[in-house]
Amino acid sequence: MALQNIGAGNRDDAFYRYKMPRMITKIEGRGNGIKTNVVNMVEIAKALARPASYPTKYFGNELGAQSKFDEKTGTSHVNGSHDTAKLAGLLENFIKKYVQCYGCGNPETEITITKTQMVTLKCAACGFISDVDMRDKLITFIIKNPPVQKKGGKDKKAMRRAEKERLKEGEAADEEQKKLKKEAAKKKTVSTKSSSSKKAANISDDDHSSGGGSQGDDHEPVIAAAVADDDDDEDDVQWQTDTSAEAAKKRMAEQLSSATAEMVMLSTIEEKAKPVKKIPEPELKPKPAATENINGSCDPHVTLVTEIKQQLDNGATAAQLKSFMASVSSTFQEKMNALFIALFEGIGKGFEKKVTGKKSYIVAAAVGQEDSAESQMVLLRAIEFFCEKASPEAVKEVPLLLKRFYDADILEEEHILSWYQQGLAGSANKSPIWKASKPFIEWLQSAESESEEE
Repeated sequence: MALQNIGAGNRDDAFYRYKMPRMITKIEGRGNGIKTNVVNMVEIAKALARPASYPTKYFGNELGAQSKFDEKTGTSHVNGSHDTAKLAGLLENFIKKYVQCYGCGNPETEITITKTQMVTLKCAACGFISDVDMRDKLITFIIKNPPVQKKGGKDKKAMRRAEKERLKEGEAADEEQKKLKKEAAKKKTVSTKSSSSKKAANISDDDHSSGGGSQGDDHEPVIAAAVADDDDDEDDVQWQTDTSAEAAKKRMAEQLSSATAEMVMLSTIEEKAKPVKKIPEPELKPKPAATENINGSCDPHVTLVTEIKQQLDNGATAAQLKSFMASVSSTFQEKMNALFIALFEGIGKGFEKKVTGKKSYIVAAAVGQEDSAESQMVLLRAIEFFCEKASPEAVKEVPLLLKRFYDADILEEEHILSWYQQGLAGSANKSPIWKASKPFIEWLQSAESESEEE
């Protein structure tokens, strides 16, 4: 079966690894009962990781014709006579809307339906969450016929917790093994030292006994035994060469005659006595001054905010902003704090709507990190930093924002509760953000307890 690259933009890439079979159609019936059968719809759907009923329904919606996919026989029919090129073009539109990631263009995505009945695409390659246009006719069909998920939301979170506990236990076991190996190595070195000292003592005793004996033939067995012991000891002895300056001079004097040795030593002394020419240091050009704040002092935070604003003013996408943030040498928390200031500075009312509108930038900068727990805590502290430092009016809308991120699986309940408890226990427990977030925290705790009881 002939294969082609997924996505029209990757058509000419010979090394593209995501492929799907070319569409094969067949016209069936006559007159009013004429139908177009997409023969290999099941294989195409498997390559796109989507139910075969989705593209079939999409064809019918776009063509204004009835369409049906039979689960038992695996046949896909669209009423009317339609050529292959026209259906292939509609399939490309379906791939752009419901398969490819809006951030990186990778087709390795998964359709998720949030608690608020919002359809999103979660990319397994870059972690970007794409918001699908809810006005499309296929959305209602997807919500009524959701894709089969491997695990539910709660099950995924439970699996993540179990995986973290397993990794911690593995790390503890590795540390114990390292300790046991170190102790065994220490015992081995002590035993080798004690055995070498015992052998040296035996050799000295043999030498004394051979020196006090009678002369003549009686010496031969004692000498032979001593030689045998020396041969055995040479296997355990580690020979080393003294590389100090004094030892080198001694060996040089032994090998050369006295006259040549003096000549060599004099030449080395003269070379050391020669004055070393100093190389003039290059003139350092003054570094360009960093961005200054209102008071005239250089502030790295203000500089970073200004650079992020320049990227946004130049029309940077979420993926481009992510790469820029990765190139900055500041800490992860400083980057997220500066990003919130650059995006939402001066916003009071409507803070939750503005953040939702710019969610792609936040997700690209925070959720794409390797450590999900750290990225979620950094995101929560960035919200707290913005509300306290830049916009106290936005505190009232923090519960709505937390609920929005929780429904979209950007924030998990365990990290939200941990952030709230740390805030109450810290020095900033008088901040109004904790009082405003309390109703949502109570609802979250009650929902979690209910799910555990079920």
